[in-house]
Amino acid sequence: MPTLRLGFAGTPEFAVPALDALIDRHHVVGVFTQPDRPAGRGQALHASPVKSRALERGLTVYQPQSFKSPDAWELLRGLELDALVVAAYGLILPPAALAAPRLGCINIHASLLPRWRGAAPIQRALLAGDPQTGITIMRMEAGLDTGPMMRARALDIGARDTARSLQDRLARLGAELVCETLEDLMYGRVHEERQPVLGVTYAAKIAKEEAAIDWGQDAMQIERQVRAFNPWPVAETGLDGARARVWEAAVGDPVAGAGAPRADVPPGTVIAATADGIDVACGLGSLRILRLQLAGRKPLAVREFLQGRRLAGARFAPP
Repeated sequence: MPTLRLGFAGTPEFAVPALDALIDRHHVVGVFTQPDRPAGRGQALHASPVKSRALERGLTVYQPQSFKSPDAWELLRGLELDALVVAAYGLILPPAALAAPRLGCINIHASLLPRWRGAAPIQRALLAGDPQTGITIMRMEAGLDTGPMMRARALDIGARDTARSLQDRLARLGAELVCETLEDLMYGRVHEERQPVLGVTYAAKIAKEEAAIDWGQDAMQIERQVRAFNPWPVAETGLDGARARVWEAAVGDPVAGAGAPRADVPPGTVIAATADGIDVACGLGSLRILRLQLAGRKPLAVREFLQGRRLAGARFAPP
């Protein structure tokens, strides 16, 4: 089978399966990823998941601060690429960079465009309660995820999916779909379709402040928040003056009074605390916490968390 001379641009774990698939099928001559960032308590510099995998597989890695300079454009041109595959790179490619590869720049986007253009399509789909998402392979242009679509495939969102589990499934689908698209490009059979004008939504970057739980909200919305922010930034609440992270939860039975909070059961009140879960009153309904973590401790299942601790009647508050 003929191969293409490819570059790859990506940064997080989502991009790694696509990189692996392309290495196995084509000639990847260079990998672009964001510069190493400080992380952890010691703030030591850490390589991105894409950089780590590229080095493991013996590839040359480039980490420009941006593509705004002519030097970065010339670097890309000098690789003489057939195509550049991009997956959650996190840096903007200007028109000069987009025009450098012979067949253009191909993006793996984790939504069914034009829904959820932007930085956080997986989390926004979960927060919105979307029943379905997917992967769109598109040709990149100057606009934010506005390019023509080359392939798309849907994926159902499970009732227990978190951002982590959904990301992993979408990453595998993206790797499969981009390989199919590149084969179409090689044989001149790719079909490009402009994105619909209707149905455009934007997936803004996640801010850590969004993780704070407002117990006055609907229990279903809080449960979506817990799933969307697992593994980062993790839904957060206050408990006994300390911060607590909620890693897993489920919607419980509605609080009495047509689902509205009663005067004696304000939002955040622990209705019951057993080995099956901690039931907390919400603005509408109740949430059953299944796994949580106090600041400085490890995450625990409720059965372990409650050992030697009484929570009945306690109240969760803003962090």
